[in-house]
Amino acid sequence: MSDFAAVVMAAGLGTRMKSATPKHLHPLLGRRLVDWVVAAVEPLRPDPLVLVVAPDAVDAFDGIDVAVQEEPLGTGDSLRAARQKAGGAKELLVVSGDHPRLSPQLLQKLVEEHRTSGATATVLSFEPSDARAYGRIVRDGDGRLEQIVEYADADESRRAIREVNSSIYVFAADKLWPALDRIQPVNAQGELYLTDAVRLLVEAGEAVAVFKAPDADEVEGVNTRAELADAAAFLRARVNREHMLAGVTIVDPQTTWIDPEVELEPDSTIHPFTVLRGKTRVAARAEVGPHAVAVDAEIGPDVKVGPFCYLRPGTKLGPGARAGAFVEIKNSDVGARTKVPHLSYIGDAEIGEDTNVAAGNITANFPHQPGRPKGRTKIGRNVRTGIHNGFEAPVEIGDDAWIAGGAYITEDVPPESLAGFPPKQITKEGYLRGKRND
Repeated sequence: MSDFAAVVMAAGLGTRMKSATPKHLHPLLGRRLVDWVVAAVEPLRPDPLVLVVAPDAVDAFDGIDVAVQEEPLGTGDSLRAARQKAGGAKELLVVSGDHPRLSPQLLQKLVEEHRTSGATATVLSFEPSDARAYGRIVRDGDGRLEQIVEYADADESRRAIREVNSSIYVFAADKLWPALDRIQPVNAQGELYLTDAVRLLVEAGEAVAVFKAPDADEVEGVNTRAELADAAAFLRARVNREHMLAGVTIVDPQTTWIDPEVELEPDSTIHPFTVLRGKTRVAARAEVGPHAVAVDAEIGPDVKVGPFCYLRPGTKLGPGARAGAFVEIKNSDVGARTKVPHLSYIGDAEIGEDTNVAAGNITANFPHQPGRPKGRTKIGRNVRTGIHNGFEAPVEIGDDAWIAGGAYITEDVPPESLAGFPPKQITKEGYLRGKRND
C-alpha cells in the first residue's frame, strides 16, 4: 500500500467550451489543458497518479494510469472511477483537471497543511475577484468549514460569499471511500457531488480543514474559451518571467509566447511578437525576432533570426548563422556563419559553413518528374548563390561554387564551378579555381 496517491479528474464534458473537443484536451501554450495540471502534480511524486477521463479520451494519454468514468454522473462518481487504481493509498490528493495555473509549490503547501493539521480532509479554497459559478465555502460562526454549496444549489445569500471551492482536496483515504459510497444525487444537477462527501465527513465530526490559496490567480479554472485565453496569458507571463530571471532578455514579454519545453540560454535575446514552440533551443547571444516563429528548431550561438522568419521542425542554425526577413527553413542544417538573408525557402537541405544564399532562393524537394522521390539539397561550404535560384532535389552544390542569378539547378555542380545561365543549366567546371579571393 502506497502512502500517497493523486487523482486528476478530467472526465467532464466541458459544454461551456462549445466545442467538439473535450475541454481538457484543448491546446494551451504548447500543451493540452490537462497536461499543465499533470505537470503540477508530478513533482509531488504520487504513486500512483491516476487520470480520470471519459471513454472517448482513453487513447489520448500515454505513460499515465487512466481510469474511465463511463457516464458523466458528477465529481463524486468521477473519483469513484479511480478507486480501483488509487484506493490502496493512505493519503489522496484530488485535483480538478481544468486548473492549468496550478504550481507544484502550491500543491505541496496544501499537502503539508493537511498533514500538519491532522485533518481527515483539507479543502483548497481561494477568493477570486469574480466568484462566478464556483461552489461557495460556508463556514460556521467559529470559522470552521460547515459545507461546500455548489452555485446551482446556493441561494442569494450564499452566492454572495466570496471564498470559493477550487475542487482540489487532500483526503485520508480510509475515511473518504466510505463517505463517497453514501453520497446521493439530491441536488439541482442530479449528480453525485464530491462536495457532499466533504459534508458527510463534517457531519460525522471529522476534522475538515480549509487552506486558502495565497494567490487566487493561481487557482482559477477554465470553463470557457475566454477563460482559456486568460489562462494562456497567465502561463505566458510565468514562463517568460522564469526565463528573464535566468538571464534571458525578452524585450516585450506581453507579445512573446514561449512554450514550456523551450530551452533558452542566458544572454539570448527574444524580440517582440516572437513565438517559440515545442522543443526549440536558443543558444547564448542569439537574437530571435521580431515577428519570428520557431517550432522544434535549434538556434546556435550568435545566430540572428528575423524579422518575419519561420523556422519549422528540424531546422538547425549553426553558430553565427543568419536567417533573415521573410525566410522559411524546414528540416535543414545551416552551417556556421552561413547567411540566408531574405525572401527564401530552404527545406530538406544541408548548407555548409560561410555560404551566402541570395534573395529569392528555393529548394524544390518534390521534382517535376512523376514517380521521382522527394530528395535533399546539399550546398557546400563557401558557396555563393544568385538571386532567384531554384534547386531541384536531389542535387549537390560543391564547395566554393557560384550560381548565376535566375538559374534553376537540376544537376550537381562540382566544387569551384560556375553554374546557371538560364534557360538551361550550363556548368563551367573549375571556372573559379584560383580566381576567388574571398
